[in-house]
Amino acid sequence: MIKSGYFKKHLRVDLSSGQADWLDLSDSFIEEYVGGRGFGARLLWDHLRERDFKVDPRGPENLLVVAPGPFTGLYLPSSGKNSFISLSPATGLYGDSSMGGTFGVELRQTGIDLLSITGRAEELSILFIDNEKTSIIPFPELKGKSCLEAEGMIKKRLGSHAVSVAVIGPAGENGVNFACVNTDWSRNAGRTGIGAVMGSKNLKAIVARGDRDLPVHDLSALRAEAGQADSYLRSHPYFRLWQREGLMTVIDYANSIGILPTCNFKDSVFTHFEQINSQVMLDGYKIADSACFACPMCCGNICLVKDGRHGGVVTEGPEYESAAMLGSNLGVDNYAAILAANCLCDELGIDTISTGNLIGAVIEGYENGIITLDELDGMEITWGEEESILELIRKIAHREGIGDTLAGGAPAVIKRWPAMDELILQVKGLEQSAYDSRPALSMALAYATSDIGAHHTRAWTIAREMEEGRDWPLEKKIDLVIYHQTLRPLFDMLGACRLPWIELGLNERHYENFYRHVTGRERTLEQLLELSNRIYDLTRLINTRLGTTRKDDSIPFKVHSRPAMTGPNAGKVIDPEEFDRALSLYYKKRGWDDQGRVSPETAAAFEA
Repeated sequence: MIKSGYFKKHLRVDLSSGQADWLDLSDSFIEEYVGGRGFGARLLWDHLRERDFKVDPRGPENLLVVAPGPFTGLYLPSSGKNSFISLSPATGLYGDSSMGGTFGVELRQTGIDLLSITGRAEELSILFIDNEKTSIIPFPELKGKSCLEAEGMIKKRLGSHAVSVAVIGPAGENGVNFACVNTDWSRNAGRTGIGAVMGSKNLKAIVARGDRDLPVHDLSALRAEAGQADSYLRSHPYFRLWQREGLMTVIDYANSIGILPTCNFKDSVFTHFEQINSQVMLDGYKIADSACFACPMCCGNICLVKDGRHGGVVTEGPEYESAAMLGSNLGVDNYAAILAANCLCDELGIDTISTGNLIGAVIEGYENGIITLDELDGMEITWGEEESILELIRKIAHREGIGDTLAGGAPAVIKRWPAMDELILQVKGLEQSAYDSRPALSMALAYATSDIGAHHTRAWTIAREMEEGRDWPLEKKIDLVIYHQTLRPLFDMLGACRLPWIELGLNERHYENFYRHVTGRERTLEQLLELSNRIYDLTRLINTRLGTTRKDDSIPFKVHSRPAMTGPNAGKVIDPEEFDRALSLYYKKRGWDDQGRVSPETAAAFEA
């Protein structure tokens, strides 16, 4: 049984009535769902079932769950993670997004393991959780304020900087499909439109202040295990490289193997990659490091534009995804312009991946005559056109002109211009992140079968497949996808970042030991993975009840019909027949039927 590791408390807030209830979490619930996205998926499933799966993602009845994990806030490597779970405005399906920084830590220290929110405040408000005291505070003066400005105003109003703030920008207030939640200046829960859910609830921010000690079963054993893991990371030959460059080091790697999105994925190598890579950052822009809670990897880069038209811009970032989607994918070869775009997205509260994906599609659509100059509000836009790109970002966040259509994401763009379906890379309505899957079947399958849409965090298999070659057996590719889709979500359940494992090879067995020392519960890694796999079945069940079928586990048109033009993967696409075979085998290995439905026995277990 679970002996420690949890407060066993669930704070349930109804913004419409102002009611806040502290509920007990049962041992059986904790045992089965662990924390983070596990807690959130179960709560969302129950909430949707009670309403016959007829919930508007932007309606007051939608449920927003905020859930750290049992590791969040403990001194073990990279334990600052917190998950947001809701019905996604971007896809209409299950949605979640994780956030680093310190917000989840402070939330746990208030004495809760789980926060759930329904309803809609009468006016723009903040939810303040101050240890055991909960307040819904009207704060209409925050309307239209950027994330950073709003955070400052909130701290001034509360008379304290010793609070942690998760806040939305104007994009969230305006219901942009891919609005995100921001904390610690530039850490974001970026994907699936969680910011729009908060905006629909008139909830500008969730603020936490706590001073509770976190429960641990065997603190001395945990410290020893964490010390071993930390020593391994610090002795790794790439540890200093990682601290110095962070995810920006991926630009060179992605370009060298031909998977760097370029000009809306028309190509997968960027001629000017050396003008936007980590060396450029180090030579002219980086001024400091930053890290999430308890993370020795310290992968954040604080950068300053010292002069020029973007002079004075300072931000944490970009990470690889932002640099690629706002850089090479838009034909931008000016690192200062990428910083300006990244900073603007953070301030306005919109996801950099979806933003870069959609603007790239617009540029190509205009280039191909699908979108007219009038439809662009008279603003001509071409590859690398910095000012037009920045203006489009503003228009999206404020839903002005063409920005109103783009704010609806890929589905709205395709509805307005059906021919754009062949130009936008998206799955289930979520725009694809920054790895070209045309040379790697496993990555195409990972995007297609991700429960939240085309996002790499569920399974990043492309490096392994590129190393093994295209002749790597199909079954091994599928096994790798399923393993990633099982292990990676486990990190979100536990409240830890996956980067020590995926980037520096920290052995997964450490997490088995961490779990035992924190909770007092003996569970092997394999048993924890079984629990994570069960959550993947649950999110699949949610999505099929909302209408997902085999046809939604698809690959974008470009991936099967428009090969990259240059580089090591020129001419390569995914064969649709091979993909279809892979999908069938994937379903079989997961125990789903040929339409991707979980077994009746599995469904019955969740319905009991």
